[in-house]
Amino acid sequence: MSMIADTQRLRSLPSLGRYRPLMNAIIGMGGLLVLWWLGGRAVANNPDMFAFADFAPAPTMSRLWVMVTSGEVLDMAGPSLYRVGYGMLIAIVIGVPLGILIGRIAQLREITNIPFQFLRMISPLSWMPIAVMGFDTWDAAIVFLIAVAAIWPIVFATAAGVRRIDPAWIKVARNLGASPKHMLTTVILPAVATDIFTGIRLALGVAWVVLVPAEYLGVTSGLGYAINDARDTLEYDRLSATVVVIGVIGFTLDTLCQKAIGRLNWTRTT
Repeated sequence: MSMIADTQRLRSLPSLGRYRPLMNAIIGMGGLLVLWWLGGRAVANNPDMFAFADFAPAPTMSRLWVMVTSGEVLDMAGPSLYRVGYGMLIAIVIGVPLGILIGRIAQLREITNIPFQFLRMISPLSWMPIAVMGFDTWDAAIVFLIAVAAIWPIVFATAAGVRRIDPAWIKVARNLGASPKHMLTTVILPAVATDIFTGIRLALGVAWVVLVPAEYLGVTSGLGYAINDARDTLEYDRLSATVVVIGVIGFTLDTLCQKAIGRLNWTRTT
């Protein structure tokens, strides 16, 4: 009986309500930090790996604070954000119209399906030698690699969204005399806006992953260059601090995309 009473008492306690997601996020990040700390202790106590002890949380956070206060974080992140932004812009400008065409025209979809699926499965970094030969500057080559990585999620997400549009909407718009321009701006784009931003979110994740190895090319700026430079100079605290910066920026960009998708989503969830 006492066990039943205790269970009922626990159930009667007030729930965390709107603070529950925040508390769960704190628990998750706390667990990650504990695992990081344990890994750092294991490395520091290993005679064969003690030289890498600066990967631990304390040296990393100490160096990160110095990098933030000195402006080094902004200096290294600025060029990377420019390259990712430029590459994403190219992918969006090409990918959205192409996705709409593929979604609307069945014959075009059948013609492009196998070639596009084949190209999608090629690692973007495989294009690195071609990018180096085809562009005059390292920056242009990196932007090309990012655009190649980002275009496919946008194309396929947009095409899938167009195919899900209710045919009745198109029929009503035509009966009301909508021109192709009005059909695009008042029916198709609003209907697939969520799909487009979902594709952009996926593309941004892929582009952010490709960015670091792409910046191992001949550039002398950016997050990838900073990691390579820290490795060469054996500054492991700076290397791990740069990894944290990459994670924070990537998480922030993904969260902004997620917020945009939530605003555009017609289906509200509780």
